[in-house]
Amino acid sequence: MYRALVVLLALTLAAPARAQANAPKAAGLAETPPMGWNSWNTFGCDIDEALIRETADAIVASGMRDAGYTYVNIDDCWHGARDADGFIQPDPERFPSGMKALADYVHGQGLKLGIYSDAGTATCAGRPGSQGYEYQDALQYARWGIDYLKYDWCNTEGRDAPEAYRTMRNALAASGRDIFFSICEWGDNDPWTWGKEIGHMWRTSGDIINCWDCVVNHGNWNSWGVMRIVDMQVERGLRVHAAPGHWNDPDMMEVGNLPTTHEDRAHFAMWAMLHAPLIAGNDVRTMTEATRQILTNEEVIAVDQDPLGVEGFPHWRAGGVEIWAKPLDGGDWAMAFLNRNDDPRDVSFTWAEEDVEDAFTGRRPHFDQHAYAVRDLFARADIGTTEGTFERVVPGRDVVMVRLTRVD
Repeated sequence: MYRALVVLLALTLAAPARAQANAPKAAGLAETPPMGWNSWNTFGCDIDEALIRETADAIVASGMRDAGYTYVNIDDCWHGARDADGFIQPDPERFPSGMKALADYVHGQGLKLGIYSDAGTATCAGRPGSQGYEYQDALQYARWGIDYLKYDWCNTEGRDAPEAYRTMRNALAASGRDIFFSICEWGDNDPWTWGKEIGHMWRTSGDIINCWDCVVNHGNWNSWGVMRIVDMQVERGLRVHAAPGHWNDPDMMEVGNLPTTHEDRAHFAMWAMLHAPLIAGNDVRTMTEATRQILTNEEVIAVDQDPLGVEGFPHWRAGGVEIWAKPLDGGDWAMAFLNRNDDPRDVSFTWAEEDVEDAFTGRRPHFDQHAYAVRDLFARADIGTTEGTFERVVPGRDVVMVRLTRVD
């Protein structure tokens, strides 16, 4: 008991001094949006160490690791109780080998391990939160070899969001280990206006759900379909806040969980156009070959991971058909022809007649002055140039995504 009081007193006295120092977030961890996997969308609380090990194995075997998926993230419900000194411990039945052994296994696969906590007194699923234990929890994560923290916003009544996340940011900085910091605040307190110096990314909406265009009300909170979240990014004007080192996060992906391959493909393309974190949420151990091909499409991933770090924008939207554009490093452009309707739609785009402009960066492709080679990123085929008219039939709830490279 005496030892526990000494530990807690030391941490309590140290925390204000560290917080006053306003320690910076770990640098160099988010020059491009993170890629990985998270347990929540498919498994919820039904998680254990066997699942995490099998998932790490599958990420390697499927080619996802080689495609850039780095983080294996354990979401809510891994927690057990705090020990006599206040340090959080994993659930001994779900994680009998302990988090250090699990981290060692994941690291041995060439991957990184992420974990979850909450800025409140309890997590969203009722496990112990980190409020009042930020420095102890950060130190415990560092001891275990954790590489990523998703920090939620349940049970935080009366807390100031920037202050709460800044406290954990300082605790992570004091832990002695570089840990990626994901602000999961749901966009309620406009984290894009204050999160840049605190975290590496911030949630811009409530939870995603595996539907195309819906809102599901859960009483005091909502879940959002893929297209609804895309709309939020535009309506809130979020693209001006993202840049290398700090990113908008429209939530984990539902690729592989949606009803059709068409929807999966459009979802993946739009997350790439939004320069979003690519955090898979499906069961990668049993995914179909079609899902694997989407998730490991290196040409679409390259659009998302482009070093220029500029989000795409809608150039044209009408009748459920949208044309998105995204400037890329070196003068290339990506474009997505999105059909939100249930039935196929004809798309016709005469390049020289379209004045595509990024109002944020001032970039223009000037199709009337320059020719670009056009490559279909899902067909993985060169399909001509920007001379003339681009014509396609885009299936319902699907996308055609191209990369344009100047050739004159």
